[in-house]
Amino acid sequence: MEVCYQLPVLPLDRPVPKHVLSRRGAISFSSSSSLFGAPDPRQLSQRRGAISYDSSDQTALYIRMLDVRVRSQVGFEPERRSSHPYLCIDFRTLHTRLGCGSTSASYDPERRVHRLLSFQRYLHSSRLLRGVPQQIPLHILDEDYTGQARCMLEKVGNWNFDIFLFDRLTNGNSLITLTFHLLNQYGLVELFQLDMVKLWRFLVMVQEDYHSDNPYHNAVHAADVTQAMYCYLREPMLAKSLTSKDILLGLLAAATHDLDHPGVNQPFLIKTDHYLATLYRNTSVLENHHWKSAVGLLRETGLFSHLPAEDRLNMERDLGSLILATDISRQNDYLSRFRLHLDQENLCMSTASHRHFVLQMALKCADICNPCRPWELSKQWSEKVTEEFFQQGDIEKKHKLEVSPLCDREMNTVGNIQIGFMTYVAEPLFAEWARFCDTRLSQTMLGHMGLNKASWGGLQQEPAPVSEEAEPSTACADTGDAATAPSDGSTATTAGGTSSKEIPQGSRES
Repeated sequence: MEVCYQLPVLPLDRPVPKHVLSRRGAISFSSSSSLFGAPDPRQLSQRRGAISYDSSDQTALYIRMLDVRVRSQVGFEPERRSSHPYLCIDFRTLHTRLGCGSTSASYDPERRVHRLLSFQRYLHSSRLLRGVPQQIPLHILDEDYTGQARCMLEKVGNWNFDIFLFDRLTNGNSLITLTFHLLNQYGLVELFQLDMVKLWRFLVMVQEDYHSDNPYHNAVHAADVTQAMYCYLREPMLAKSLTSKDILLGLLAAATHDLDHPGVNQPFLIKTDHYLATLYRNTSVLENHHWKSAVGLLRETGLFSHLPAEDRLNMERDLGSLILATDISRQNDYLSRFRLHLDQENLCMSTASHRHFVLQMALKCADICNPCRPWELSKQWSEKVTEEFFQQGDIEKKHKLEVSPLCDREMNTVGNIQIGFMTYVAEPLFAEWARFCDTRLSQTMLGHMGLNKASWGGLQQEPAPVSEEAEPSTACADTGDAATAPSDGSTATTAGGTSSKEIPQGSRES
């Protein structure tokens, strides 16, 4: 049986230029638009959009389409294209396969319907999005690797879980496989009566919307955060109190918390006048985009379409609250509230609002837990996040922009960035988490962080020739924690205490 999108056929006057396909835009519906009907073709311009809504129209439909953008006619200022040469092509680079198909091929109705899908999704639709076998979640793998991946899933609650190995064993599908497994393990698929095909399509779309060319903010990071979140959900303080809805939201938020991350931080978007910065008024820009992108996929796949409308909206709102909590610029606010609750001993896990707050703190910990992993894993993450910072710095230098903190590969080293991040961001957060959850896992995380900090300090003291040789490869790619992850919950910190969660966030404090 084939499962296809039932999307309206939108007449387009001419083929969409290739350079237009490589840019994402926000789509917003005015209050006069029909919620489920096809938008007026006259309102459409040929541009891909990830989508959001007008703040004055809370019922607006979040949509994600290819080649389509609704020009808002009331209440919402269209996003502005920056004149900056780098931003003209946006941050997503389409695969070379984009040019393989003939863009001049016939644009019959069927072709136009397909073009409403993400291009990557369209390329893989015959295998992953249509008629997916429900019983074979690892159908892409050969039998030997499938067995090894399943063997690893039996130990998914182990803090030493090697997500890099798991990603290789699943042929790059770690996020899909892990999230699907955890939802099944908790019985959430049956409890919430989730359609297996819709769920699988949703997870495939989520994984595809992470940028694989980002050294750090990619689907493997999302899978790592989801695995860490699972470890926290199993802690006694949470396991005995959280409801099934809490667990579902926690896992979905972890899987989507950095969805469609562009690989640069918020200050970069602001100073280059990027349309996302304008859309979200320079406030939690990336976090808002991750949330709206996740909601767009939920609605596009209809994963919760069988739930009452009020329940769906509540789920989307709570999902956003969790993702927005990963904004590193609000780290001190959350940490102060958490510390106050612990000092007054007034956290009541039977209260929904308190449980939700604990989930927010758990997601924040999961997002920047890389310094707390064993050295072999933590170091890899450090190298990846630092490389992402340095790539942003290279772009800023190329276009004569001020280089953001932590992004200059000539001025920073992996060790300095990591030590600063641990000192000013990770240690305060995990110390309070250990007060709340004084368990073996909490002590293990603090122990690993202490050892990792000492290891980076030792590497910093090595002879100059060694560090100079290592700097191009290691310093450029090293911030092994989600620590400074340009995501929206990671944080990077300079030795001086500046940290940024999405990539070096300039003024953001981690």
